[in-house]
Amino acid sequence: MAAHSLSPPLSRLLFTVKYVSLHSRCCAVHSKAHYSTVYNPNEKTFDKILIANRGEIACRVIKTCKKMGIQTVAVHSDVDSSAVHVKMADEAICVGPAPTNKSYLNMDAIMDAIRVTGAQAVHPGYGFLSENKEFAKRLAAEGVMFIGPDTHAIQAMGDKIESKLIAKAAKVNTIPGFDGVVKTAEDAVKIAQEIGYPVMIKASAGGGGKGMRIAWNDDETREGFRFSSQEAASSFGDDRLLIEKYIDNPRHIEIQVLADKHGNALWLNERECSIQRRNQKVVEEAPSTFLDPVTRRAMGEQAVQLAKAVQYSSAGTVEFLVDSKKNFYFLEMNTRLQVEHPITECITGLDLVEQMIRVAKGYQLQHKQEDIPINGWAIESRVYAEDPYKSFGLPSIGRLSQYQEPLNLSNVRVDSGIQEGSDISIYYDPMISKLVTYGATRNEALAKMEDALDNYVIRGVTHNIPLLREIITHPRFISGDISTNFLPEVYPDGFKGHQLEVDARRELLASAAALYIAAQLRSQKVLGDQRSFKKRICLQVEVDGGKVEVIGAFNLASPLLPLTINGSDRMLQVFKVRVLSKLASELNSYMPEKVPEDTSSILRSPMPGTVVAVSIKPGDTVAEGQEICVIEAMKMQNSLTAARQAKVKSVHCKPGETVGEGDLLVELQ
Repeated sequence: MAAHSLSPPLSRLLFTVKYVSLHSRCCAVHSKAHYSTVYNPNEKTFDKILIANRGEIACRVIKTCKKMGIQTVAVHSDVDSSAVHVKMADEAICVGPAPTNKSYLNMDAIMDAIRVTGAQAVHPGYGFLSENKEFAKRLAAEGVMFIGPDTHAIQAMGDKIESKLIAKAAKVNTIPGFDGVVKTAEDAVKIAQEIGYPVMIKASAGGGGKGMRIAWNDDETREGFRFSSQEAASSFGDDRLLIEKYIDNPRHIEIQVLADKHGNALWLNERECSIQRRNQKVVEEAPSTFLDPVTRRAMGEQAVQLAKAVQYSSAGTVEFLVDSKKNFYFLEMNTRLQVEHPITECITGLDLVEQMIRVAKGYQLQHKQEDIPINGWAIESRVYAEDPYKSFGLPSIGRLSQYQEPLNLSNVRVDSGIQEGSDISIYYDPMISKLVTYGATRNEALAKMEDALDNYVIRGVTHNIPLLREIITHPRFISGDISTNFLPEVYPDGFKGHQLEVDARRELLASAAALYIAAQLRSQKVLGDQRSFKKRICLQVEVDGGKVEVIGAFNLASPLLPLTINGSDRMLQVFKVRVLSKLASELNSYMPEKVPEDTSSILRSPMPGTVVAVSIKPGDTVAEGQEICVIEAMKMQNSLTAARQAKVKSVHCKPGETVGEGDLLVELQ
């Protein structure tokens, strides 16, 4: 893999790394993929493509490029110098330091990388510059192809205000609201009162749940205006906002569209994206359990009408809110590859990245609408480095000390951009991977997802797999009774983890005891004895007066422990625990307990991040619920408030400082 030098004034770090091949991570049954990349040597596309992104989406694009015989160029920040996407690419260039505005959003540096490497086209992935019309214009000016729609479509659909007007003109159902730019907080309050609460305040540019707030009253509107504009400016460089009626308790269902430069456009069925936290998707599936064929076609046809209205050419997504009576309303159009595109690939068999590359080169679509199937069912779980016990997921940082994807299972696809030893930092999105399972039916896909989550090993950071598993096994989710309010409705007091029933608790205790005995037996084996634990052994364990049979090979070197417990197969993960003797347990009850910290008098950071604002100073009197400071973590702003009315004793942070989880921010008297 080659590295290149840029002009001396830029002073950017470059380096040489060796290409490292990685396991294929497509949805597969044995060697058969559920989407196909067809390389036709007679269909010339590009010799070299630069991927203006990082992480899993950069890896995803590189995989298809390699199958198509296209060389790839990775760009990266200095902290990403050893990232997986850098190792996968044929060439790599550092475009700046860690902050996104100095690297992955640094158009000058990326344009220099294009010139140096001679890349003929750029795939932007999602986020960053993927919906930036100025970037697309600069590429066009230098004769470099942007693998996405033209600047007109990006402008029209990237601006939520303009896109709503175009959607109305194209006879697409739209949500009632204000069709202009909201300039001040007081303007926002006036508009919200005219529309009627609740309202949704959201960034005119961008997406991904950033720059979005729901307001139920005037005070929340003022606060929402401030945070939404700040997040929008930070994430998209555009702080314009719009306000529209908030449809309470809806489903979020989107239509994948694909169009070429010859006026052809298709809808590739829907994706159900209602399981969300903070307006960001957590679990998606295709198709939706809610749509009937008539509604599906109506939504698909309106999505295509909108795409044709802006002469759209590439893969894109039209998002809708759908109420309980199957009325649907246009939400926005994302003019890029969507995060959750793998589930569409699984049920249609199409490689969307390949289709984007073909369209960018000028080829017509290969398929007609009647060719687009719904084959089976696919589910995607977004695996995040987050603490699910805090607001359903606050960011966690750290190094992956152990990492093992469940690729030993059939019908499992993992789109990731990390590996064992990778760092999860405060600078970027906390996503670890997209875990996708496929089945002939929804029940098969769900069962496979449960197995995949149980077999997924992640150590070194806190992650959201416990929450994901609870979601996909919850009776409401299994029955399809979901909406965007699923998480707060099912867990009104927050996610507390899996609550063990009596039998499950007994089985878990028996498994731990059996593992302890297995470890003791291993320590007693004679040196050179190769017989230990090559065969499954059976242990009878008594717990609380009941007997539990535990059978397994007890491979203590593996983090995964497959056991048969009372005749049922189980997959357990092995962690270090302390097992006390009966005497030690009795004596332990006399040990003094640690007194919990009085959190009403102090404020600690609930997550690692950067202090954006401090609203108080020593000597100030704050009211209960009053904002004290704002922490930005992974491009999301979080307002921290006072737990009670008090006088500020001391302030231990200031804007611009980086803080860790648990760091002391403010003391109250």
